[in-house]
Amino acid sequence: MNLHTLQPASGAVRVNKRLGRGQGSGRGGTSTKGHKGAQSRSGYNYRAWFEGGQMPLYRRIPKFGFKNNNRVEYTPLNLDMISEFLKANPNTTEIDHAFLELHGFISRGTERIKVLGRGEIASAVTMKLNKFSKKAKAAIEAAGGTAIEV
Repeated sequence: MNLHTLQPASGAVRVNKRLGRGQGSGRGGTSTKGHKGAQSRSGYNYRAWFEGGQMPLYRRIPKFGFKNNNRVEYTPLNLDMISEFLKANPNTTEIDHAFLELHGFISRGTERIKVLGRGEIASAVTMKLNKFSKKAKAAIEAAGGTAIEV
């Protein structure tokens, strides 16, 4: 086998129809577009969700629920994740947004963080973050650290 002998499998490549090229093309005067109407004319375009005039899906399906525009989203951070990091870096004494962003826990320093109580923490560390669950706060303080909500 050589590069110059390669060719596509038989039937894999078709010649495109050359529409609108006169009577000799075998497609007639309307070029397979039928008679009259917007679809037969040049420049015709339709919205991807257009359903030919029938009641569209987005209007057939009822709306339900409630979306609170004032909802505050928190990124969860569990104690076991912090504990793993502290085992690898025992000299860490303070954890805040800049620290978490620097070490890849969060993508932006503007994210709101809530520390959750899954896992345990062994070393005393000061945490300055947005929220703490009761269990997480108790575990941090039991280890000799402080949990400060900012």
